[in-house]
Amino acid sequence: MKVLWITNIPSPYRMKFFSELGSKCELTVLFERAFSYERNESWRDYKFQNFNGIVMKGINTGVDTAICIEVVKYLKKGVYDIIVISNVSTLTGMLAIEILNIKKIPFIIEGDGAIAKSGNGFKEKIKTHLNKNAVVWFSTGENHDKYYLKYGANKNNICRYPFTSLMENDILNNLIDERKKAELKEKHKLPKNKKIVLAVGRFIYLKGFDILIESLRNIKEEYYLLIIGGGEEKDRYYKLIKKYNLKNIELKEFIDPTVLKEYYMLADLFVHPTRKDIWGLVINEAMSYGLPVITTDKCVAGLELIEDCSNGFIVPANNIKKLSDRIGQILNNEELRKNMCINNLKKVKKYTIENMANIHIDYFNKLIINGESELDA
Repeated sequence: MKVLWITNIPSPYRMKFFSELGSKCELTVLFERAFSYERNESWRDYKFQNFNGIVMKGINTGVDTAICIEVVKYLKKGVYDIIVISNVSTLTGMLAIEILNIKKIPFIIEGDGAIAKSGNGFKEKIKTHLNKNAVVWFSTGENHDKYYLKYGANKNNICRYPFTSLMENDILNNLIDERKKAELKEKHKLPKNKKIVLAVGRFIYLKGFDILIESLRNIKEEYYLLIIGGGEEKDRYYKLIKKYNLKNIELKEFIDPTVLKEYYMLADLFVHPTRKDIWGLVINEAMSYGLPVITTDKCVAGLELIEDCSNGFIVPANNIKKLSDRIGQILNNEELRKNMCINNLKKVKKYTIENMANIHIDYFNKLIINGESELDA
């Protein structure tokens, strides 16, 4: 089976997926850019394993996109069994879709997630034009389904897949015991007698870490907050910490994934107070370490994976009081916290790169065997 995949950059989580998918088919991936200018150096350290990766030549149009006319030469009938477009919103992706439509070559659309808007206006009509002619839409969950349906998808041809950055061996089999947590706290010079609240992500407005800092003003339980990521909002966060005289908060710059793993292991609660995330892979990652998760109703991963009282809580974005209440509720109830930990390890088991690749291959085979006509039924 020959598969062509068109996307913008070689992101670490997609590179793992492409390597796994490429072990099951003859895969070629076209990239618009070699890397994103807004990501750290670790995003530039990659290899094309098990697939043919091609960084096309083009004119840069943003921090991680380009217009690559070169894409046209790869879009020929009969060369590939499957063509997937996962950069629908970039100029290169749009060009590819137009060429495929003109040549009447079937294609699949895939995304990490999305939240539909009104459907009105010029930009919204462009979205419908670009999306409606795919033969299959790969979706990360219910909200992503709604997005596709808003912009012309056939509901019978939407395929769900478990979007993730985790390999099977990344997910813990058992919870971290208290002795190990204490050792890691000592190693990283963190207070042993406090519950560790962890947040991970770039220090930008959309991540909502300012809301998290403000929410902790009202927490009476013994806690210590770690926010790891670095970025442009750091000075603003420090001003908030100083303004409210908060002593138990530490900000850290980007940490290598091998070290970040230990912070996940020693933590007691994970909070992702985002104002908007079309997915939010940190949710998967926190779950893989058996952490209870609090996130917002603007996080698609949270809406898909988190159930109130079962494995965490969903709170309204920008709601300081509700976030504060839910943090306190978990920190003050060890039985609830432990049950959430156990439930998250169970739930995240199917969200692996291996499973993600298998679902794609199974559906690709269905497409080839059944043909486009049956899918359009």
